Amino acid sequence: MNEQLHMLKRLTDATGVPGNEKEVRQLMREYLEPHAENFHQDGLGSLFAERQGAGEDAPRILIAGHMDEVGFMVTKIDEKGFLRFQPLGGWWGQVLLAQRMNIVTSSGEVIPGVIGAKPPHVLPPEARNKPVDIKEMFIDIGATSKEEVEGWGIRPGDTVVPHCEFTVMKNDNFLMAKAWDNRVGCAIAIEAIKRLKEEGHPNTIFAGATVQEEVGLRGAQTIANLLRPTIAFAVDTGIPGDTPGMTDREALSKLGEGVQVILFDATMIAHRGLIDFVTTVAKEENIKYQLDLTPGGGTDAAKFHLSHTGVPSLALTVPIRYLHTNVSIMHKADFEAAVDLIVAVTKRLDAETVQAIYEG
Repeated sequence: MNEQLHMLKRLTDATGVPGNEKEVRQLMREYLEPHAENFHQDGLGSLFAERQGAGEDAPRILIAGHMDEVGFMVTKIDEKGFLRFQPLGGWWGQVLLAQRMNIVTSSGEVIPGVIGAKPPHVLPPEARNKPVDIKEMFIDIGATSKEEVEGWGIRPGDTVVPHCEFTVMKNDNFLMAKAWDNRVGCAIAIEAIKRLKEEGHPNTIFAGATVQEEVGLRGAQTIANLLRPTIAFAVDTGIPGDTPGMTDREALSKLGEGVQVILFDATMIAHRGLIDFVTTVAKEENIKYQLDLTPGGGTDAAKFHLSHTGVPSLALTVPIRYLHTNVSIMHKADFEAAVDLIVAVTKRLDAETVQAIYEG
């Protein structure tokens, strides 16, 4: 396994639900450290490495993934030793039953479990045909009592994440893991600052990742207040339309066809001048990209573009199959295209160009 794949494995195998991103933050600091002149961390835990550009008036370019993944929190231990849980982020109940989970205690011990519910054999016919509500589910960790569970160190508030190992698939362009949303954005930020250090840039860059994106874009708001970017990019994940049943009315992108440039989502209309600039760079550099929109979702760019007096912002996303489930799939070419585009764009964002985007 090469160095980049090893980084992707470490990032996706790590545990980091909203509000408990410490393990991911430690990895981000480790990977960013060799390329950082300074670090900035806000009060919620978002972490960004800084590399200074030329001059005091250099534009401030934000390249932001987010550390958190959708997961769960233990809310109750019943007398028989079963766990009740609260979703953290958006989950579709139909993907959860019989899925393996890892409970992470405050000491860091990982305890395996599986999501269960009342079996269909005892349900009336009309109930069998309906999805089970998440509030009716529980996690079975093979315990016999509440006291036994507590003796293992499990408490309400502990983290629960899907059990899924990073896997290079038979066609090795496809990578399967949990938490691509949004450890792929974390990896893009790391790779981008690494290359920009080597190739140079006419601006001050802040590359890193926010916290608590999945529960309301919270870290994006606090880090924008701290760093005061001039231009902001949210590097995140998007919906592809290349699986059975999908139509071009629902999603336009395909795996392997490049980075997604998001024109519109439920939280933001992307800055027209920034879109034109980014797509022009992509064409000139022969970087594959796909124009797309996400009417039912949003990214950290929603908070970035509303910070201070307004910041031209754009979401650049990697299409990922099966977002917000236990396991998802990405294509290496889309990740590489995202890194290439972020680097190429950032290298051209000097003060004159940024001024033209603002005035456009």
